[in-house]
Amino acid sequence: MDVKRAYKFRFYPTPEQETTLARTFGCARFVYNLMLRLRTDAWSQRQESINYNQTSAALTMLKKDPSYSWLNEVSSVPIQQALRHLQAAFANFFARRAGYPTFKSKHGQQSATYAASAFTWDSGKSTLVLAKTKDPLAIRWSRTIPKAAKITTVTVTKDTTGRNFVSLFSDDAVSALAEASGDIGLDLGLTHFAILSTGEKIAAPRTFQKNEAKLAKLQRRLAKKQKGSSNRAKARLKVARIHARISDARRDFLHKLSTRLIRENQTIAIETLAVMNMQKNHCLAKSIADAGWSEFTRQLEYKALWYGRTLIGIDKWYPSSKRCSGCGFVVSKLSLSVREWSCPECGAVHDRDINAACNILAAGLAVSALGESVSPVQAYA
Repeated sequence: MDVKRAYKFRFYPTPEQETTLARTFGCARFVYNLMLRLRTDAWSQRQESINYNQTSAALTMLKKDPSYSWLNEVSSVPIQQALRHLQAAFANFFARRAGYPTFKSKHGQQSATYAASAFTWDSGKSTLVLAKTKDPLAIRWSRTIPKAAKITTVTVTKDTTGRNFVSLFSDDAVSALAEASGDIGLDLGLTHFAILSTGEKIAAPRTFQKNEAKLAKLQRRLAKKQKGSSNRAKARLKVARIHARISDARRDFLHKLSTRLIRENQTIAIETLAVMNMQKNHCLAKSIADAGWSEFTRQLEYKALWYGRTLIGIDKWYPSSKRCSGCGFVVSKLSLSVREWSCPECGAVHDRDINAACNILAAGLAVSALGESVSPVQAYA
């Protein structure tokens, strides 16, 4: 199967490369913010809509202005790509997939995107040279890029901790895995991240909770530092490192678990959750955000598509917890505090979460066979 795939690696720039990249980040950020202000003011003041072509023409005129001659010191491609990213941000806003575009900060993550004309990739030697730089990037290759992969776009990022990463976006081909014999139902939770229909319970990593006390302490110290001082910059870096550690640990856990489930099972049934609505519960919002359910589901979706697995989403209103997995009887009420219950019809004793996972699997298989109506969303088959 032909897919769009990104390979992300860390690299260590030379002083000259770091200077060039810093200028490129600054120019791309400046153009993005300037054109965002231009489009916002045009609509708020004159109800005039400005599109990508108009911002591109404005950028051409801006580069001719002697006051902005420094825009010509870096590659023109990342600057032009910044306009495309702004257009994509507005497209997502109008399609109601995201909020209104916001300004980029010099204290946040910096990025620059290079199209094929602005970099040189040697697949044989695994070397990457960006426009306006002389030497290849010193990339730490954590995995091998297939020789057949065609690199179309390169994005360089610098996170808030000062780490540099390069993402190579490619047209690639993936092969389906050998057919697996397992089928599982998956119930997501907070005490346990995932409960499988096999009875296995996978503990929640709780990466934020484990670092919350230290993070709060460092944030208090940061708040007391004078703005603009070197001590404030040092304190900000310490806070950023804690956030990066939390994010990296959560992402690592989710990728390892999703990959394992995809490799071991042919069919995966999972409950469709309205995570954004669930986060409106202020008692559980922090734990739900820490779990990363949406990202986990996203990973399962694209990995199932790539590797020939079937992922079935079960409607959020399906009574998976209140239904007896043995006889099918549905109790009228089951409070969240009840973790174990007995079926009044057949007398079977159920662990609430394992019973829910079993019901999710049964509903998923029924949906796959089109033999039961549970208002499902079948993601990939």
